[in-house]
This record gives sequence, structure tokens and C-alpha cells, in this order.
Amino acid sequence: MTLRSMTGFARHEGTFDGQDGTWRWYWELRSVNGKGLDIRFRMPSGFEAIDPDLRKMVGQHLKRGNIQASLQLDRSTMQATPQVNEAGLQSVLAAVADLRTRGIYLGDSTAEGILGIKGVMELAEPKQSDEEKTALMAALISSFEGALKALASARAEEGAKLGTIFAGHVTRIDELSREAAASPATSMEAQRARLKAQVDELLQSTSNFSEDRLAQEAALLATKVDIREEIDRLHAHVEQAHELLASDDPVGRRLDFLTQEFNREANTLCSKAASVDITRIGLELKAVIDQLREQVQNLE
Repeated sequence: MTLRSMTGFARHEGTFDGQDGTWRWYWELRSVNGKGLDIRFRMPSGFEAIDPDLRKMVGQHLKRGNIQASLQLDRSTMQATPQVNEAGLQSVLAAVADLRTRGIYLGDSTAEGILGIKGVMELAEPKQSDEEKTALMAALISSFEGALKALASARAEEGAKLGTIFAGHVTRIDELSREAAASPATSMEAQRARLKAQVDELLQSTSNFSEDRLAQEAALLATKVDIREEIDRLHAHVEQAHELLASDDPVGRRLDFLTQEFNREANTLCSKAASVDITRIGLELKAVIDQLREQVQNLE
């Protein structure tokens, strides 16, 4: 049994050491129920280029669910190195020379004094090369795949728990179907007696029945109380449910459809019930099927 739930959570951390410093991050993935596969990303500006690769990867691991993926990214830069702003330095020297030609004496200029002027000296952080940026993006994608596998594992673990619950519900449906089939109210003798009583009632109510009309009414009455077809279909649905529960493929939609078929047979069983016993069984069947259908909504 390899059922997978659509609900799950995963977190995966990663680091990357580059010339411009160390990058640290973590991915957080959350998954909830959804009719299809819907993916939403929250990433810092500048990292949108990896979005298509991430979406393709999600489609390879998951088939249904609303997925929210967020990337928290932090960089501790290497120590900045001081460097001279040549343009700023030339502007300062030109201004000093201009003042001197105009006879304005500022005193003896020193290198330390000029370099101390704001804008002449700057702290330059290491620049990230294209190769390093490509390597960082690849590391983020690889880390995302780790988070995605963890999410798929969490969904599989939750699916295994649901599988145990489903198996119990299907077993109970099978038990109730067999109980209905074995009920004295469904025996041929009971049906004949019930049909005879109803035909006698028809004859007492009117004397205008022809033999053909009487045969038609008798056949209609017999059909209304015969639940053998419903029981046979319930047995067939139980077998199909066991096959789906043992499948390796996503079966959430098919199980959802099957619960509708279960419910249709249970409703018909209740409408045909000719005894309190069958009515009780039909109502319990509906309750179990409702529980099954509610849990099926969580399956991929």
C-alpha cells in the first residue's frame, strides 16, 4: 500500500561558499489539499530564473495538492577591501589646484588628509562572477530537491496512516454488505411472503385487475424489495477499493468516485428496505461511507 496524502511539511537547509562570502538558506515547503497541482513560490528578488526548473521538479515528485515554497536567504560577506575612488581623488586634487591658482592658501596638503575626504576612499565588496552565480543557483536547486523529497516522504507517511483507516472502513462496508445479504428479510421465502401479502392487498382494494396487469404489478413490487443487485454491486466496489488501496499510482480521484458509487448503493438499499434490520444496515453503511469519503479528500 503506497497511498500518499496531500498534506505535509518539509524544511531543508543549505550553504554555499563563494568569493563574495558564504550564502546560507533554508527552503520551507507546505502542502495542503487541492483538486490539481498548484505551486506558489516566495523567493528573494533576483532568483526568479530558477522558477521553471523548480516547477518542473515539483511535477516529477507530486501530482496533486496546493504547494507553497519559500526561500529564506542570507549572505555573510567577506571583509571589504579599501580602494581609492580615482574619480573622486581627481576631483579633490583639481579643486585644491584651482584654489591655489586663485591665491587661496589651504596649508600643506597631506596624502592622509586627502584620502580622509569623504568619497576618496571606498570599501569595495568582492563581486560575484557569472560562474559563481551559476554555481549558487545550482546549489539552490539541488537543495530544493532535498526539501521536495522530504515533503514527498512526509506525505507518504501520512498516506500510510490514512491507508490503515481506509482499509478499516472498506472492511466494515464489506461486513455490512454480507450482513445485509444474510438477513432473513432478504431470503426468497420472506420476499415471496411479502409479495403475496402485497398482491392480496391489491386484489382486495379493487376487482378490476386483469391477469396481465396483476403480473406487471407483482413484478414491480418484487423489484422494489429485491436488494440482491445492490449487494452484488457493493461487493464489486469493495474488491475495487482493495485494488486501489494496493496500487502504486495516485488514486485519490478514483477513490473519491468510488465512494460516490458506494453511497448510491447504500441509498438504494435504504429506499428498498422492507425491514428494520435492512434499514439499520443501510444507515450504518451510509455513516461509514461518509467517513471514508471525508478522509479520501486528503489523498493525492
